[in-house]
Amino acid sequence: QVQLVESGGGLVQPGGSLRLSCTASGSIYRFNVMGWYRQALEKERELVATITTGGTTQYLDSVKGRFTVSRDNAKNTVYLQMNSLKPEDTAVYYCNAKEGYNNDYNYWGQGTQVTVSS
Repeated sequence: QVQLVESGGGLVQPGGSLRLSCTASGSIYRFNVMGWYRQALEKERELVATITTGGTTQYLDSVKGRFTVSRDNAKNTVYLQMNSLKPEDTAVYYCNAKEGYNNDYNYWGQGTQVTVSS
């Protein structure tokens, strides 16, 4: 049973920073891709950032240059550094991990709330 546990969410003022962490219950080498999605109120869940085992990253256009995804294999942890936060970044952020030949298997964390407000 794979467990992904997120931490680091909270309330921050516009222009501020937060770092989200996602720690897996076992080695993250098994996952082809790990990353972060978010879901704002009354909106669909969207991909924010992903990173492959080889270190290739992908970002939502609106967060490019502000967010950075990284992984520490020794700590079984993926991070999302969020800088220059905007009110429109407010959402529940979910950690995701994919494994399998075609990334058939998806695992999700429980979500962590990020609120950007003055």
